[in-house]
Amino acid sequence: MANFSKSNVPQFSVDVYQNEYLPEGGREVNAIATVTSTGGGTVGSAVSAPHLYSAGQTPDAAVAIMVDCSGSMDYPPTKMRGARDATSAAIDAVRDGVHFAVIGGTHVAKEVYPGNGRLAVADAQTRGQAKQALRKLSAGGGTAIGTWLRLADRLLSSADVSIRHGIVLTDGRNEHESPEDLQASLDACAGRFTCDARGVGTDWEVKEVTGIASALLGTADIVADPSGLSADFTQMMETAMGKEVADVSLRVWTPMGAEIKFVKQVAPTVEELTGRRTEAGPRAGDYPTGSWGDESRDYHICVEVPNAELGQEMLAARVSLIVPQPDGSAQTLSQGLVRAVWTDDMSASTSINPQVAHYTGQAELAQVIQQGLDARKSGDMDGATAKLGRAVQLASASGNEDTAKLLSKVVDVVDAVAGTVRLKARVAEADEMTLETRSTKTVRVKK
Repeated sequence: MANFSKSNVPQFSVDVYQNEYLPEGGREVNAIATVTSTGGGTVGSAVSAPHLYSAGQTPDAAVAIMVDCSGSMDYPPTKMRGARDATSAAIDAVRDGVHFAVIGGTHVAKEVYPGNGRLAVADAQTRGQAKQALRKLSAGGGTAIGTWLRLADRLLSSADVSIRHGIVLTDGRNEHESPEDLQASLDACAGRFTCDARGVGTDWEVKEVTGIASALLGTADIVADPSGLSADFTQMMETAMGKEVADVSLRVWTPMGAEIKFVKQVAPTVEELTGRRTEAGPRAGDYPTGSWGDESRDYHICVEVPNAELGQEMLAARVSLIVPQPDGSAQTLSQGLVRAVWTDDMSASTSINPQVAHYTGQAELAQVIQQGLDARKSGDMDGATAKLGRAVQLASASGNEDTAKLLSKVVDVVDAVAGTVRLKARVAEADEMTLETRSTKTVRVKK
């Protein structure tokens, strides 16, 4: 097991927040597990496990940047220029020693740099060559993002590294392959590399871009104005360069008779993980979380336990953070315990833990925004008003000011506390798409 006392090795902690008290007959246990990784320094080579790195040594990472070069990228021409500038800025942020490649995407995927099925190793010379190659990028052709992802997977898998990451930029709908083909590509790439996805302009499909990021455990966002791409790409690449631990899973063990109802990430974004479980031995399952740098994330775990007598207590779940080892075993980085205690003290058993209550509301907020926007698109204005009104109410109560601001561009808020709103007669497409794309972003519990 890793020696986590070394200052340049990431240290993981799991803190569990819950009300463990259940009334007579109570069976549902809810807990928030806060996972924090700190003190990793910079990306480096393995210390005592293939996924743990020390500072100042050769980076153990590979990145592939996939740039949309379809015909629509020329309308307006600022889009293609912005994409070239953004990719150039991202290349500048690639650390020395990191393997990288640039892919041009249309209805087919082409290697822009370095070519011949290889990855380049970043230094001043290769970064300069890559930026020179970007000048040849021109717009023309269709859009088939699945082919871009599969080429990225082939290139990234050619490097003997632990951290593999992609960045996808698109400005249009994925019209030159079927949704089934894109899904098959996502299924093939899931767990092999993580990927951030960005939509530029307003002619792309939100659910496609967010679906790519969700499947590949990355982030999704809109860059409505191409002039904002360079700053966004630089930030994405710097975040990717800060990842130090790959292939981390949340392993949840439950005792005989207990059943997992759901596992979801609830901060910094809402991400459903329940259906991604892979079995990990008797009564244990692994839920993928991707790569980690210095950061903290929250997970909501709901367990149904067997009925018990008043006064009894049990371990409802054990939550561990694990990374795979070359011999097929798993290394435990940290763990936390979820308990259940049956009591006839009504004040104890009816109290809702603040973290659980907060994130239950944040998950509902993401859901009602999506439902409200879908209702608005389908012409159900009453349904849209009700759902988006509830969203305004939840955003106000939880202090989610960013989401509240986005909602105010789609509805006129009459009473935020009561959730009384009127739909705006005219809404800018970029404002609606921004709200939809960022609807899963959450805030932490107010202290």
